[in-house]
Amino acid sequence: MSNTLQPETKDHAKLADFILFSQREFLLNLSKELNRDNISFAQFFLLSYLASSKELTMTDIARKMGHSTAAATGLVDRLEKLGYMERTHAIDDRRKVMVRVTSKGLDLVSRLRDELQHQIASAMDETEATDAASFMTSYRMMDTVSGK
Repeated sequence: MSNTLQPETKDHAKLADFILFSQREFLLNLSKELNRDNISFAQFFLLSYLASSKELTMTDIARKMGHSTAAATGLVDRLEKLGYMERTHAIDDRRKVMVRVTSKGLDLVSRLRDELQHQIASAMDETEATDAASFMTSYRMMDTVSGK
């Protein structure tokens, strides 16, 4: 049996390397912005998720983040102290705590997403138009297959 990779496997390995390298570059730049605003990646991901939802329970947040409810509570506590989130009680059950992003949190998410989009646009400006179009076609196919 040969250790030579099949062409498809080589392509998959190259794509994995590309994704990891690209992710690293974009996340390093995002990290600088997050540090400036004194929040972690996990807190930013939670803010981003909440920015696209009306409000969520602590259980929903824990499930989405893959954390225990206690860990999710810690994330929310910190973001609430910074003014990026707020907690309320559900109208139908006062025992249920609901969490939603504030306008300050929405502004932060918007600013950081805009910065990331600017970085991606700059990177794509360096790419041939046909390569950029091919990349976007591949991305759309992968996005469809992954069920997002």
